[in-house]
Amino acid sequence: MDMSIFHVESNKTFPVHAGNILIASPLLPDYRFARTVILLVAHDSEGSVGLVVNKRFYTTYTLNMIVPELKYGPQVPVYPGGPMDKDNLFFIHSLSFLDGAVPLGHGLYVNGDFEFIKDYIMAGNPVEGRIRFFTGYAGWTYGQLEQEIEENSWIIGNSNPMTFLRGQFKHHCWKNCLENMGSPYNIWATYPQFPSLN
Repeated sequence: MDMSIFHVESNKTFPVHAGNILIASPLLPDYRFARTVILLVAHDSEGSVGLVVNKRFYTTYTLNMIVPELKYGPQVPVYPGGPMDKDNLFFIHSLSFLDGAVPLGHGLYVNGDFEFIKDYIMAGNPVEGRIRFFTGYAGWTYGQLEQEIEENSWIIGNSNPMTFLRGQFKHHCWKNCLENMGSPYNIWATYPQFPSLN
């Protein structure tokens, strides 16, 4: 058997850009990002910003709890986007007409006119599958992300980021993203999270 398939190595696809999917290496030691999938929403000379798309809060957390104008609106879930600046709200969406929205490719956008979004929600327009909200983000200083990719901490995925608007994917998202990449990444998807317990 070729044992090299168990050597986790990033595909090191460059250049990195907004819209990339970052899949945590199964050996990533930082517990905050273990088994995470991150959608990169900004990457420039100031650094990089991404949103963790496959985690949830342990208790129910909704937009109604943090935006007073939506107190009596529908229950819209909010997800943890990362450990930095947790008081900041971000959203990804497929609303191409939204002023100020930043395109990420594949028909996906980040942020935009939040006043319009509040009116959109209160008018009863569909949110599920069209908009997802996050508090906090993952951030890297200039050059830090490329260094972590070189160190095999992150693998650049090839899944369609539009799938991150759907809610049902979250539990197996990390595993599915690796399996979608084929060999040898699908082997790494079976790597136990806590090898010492096996």
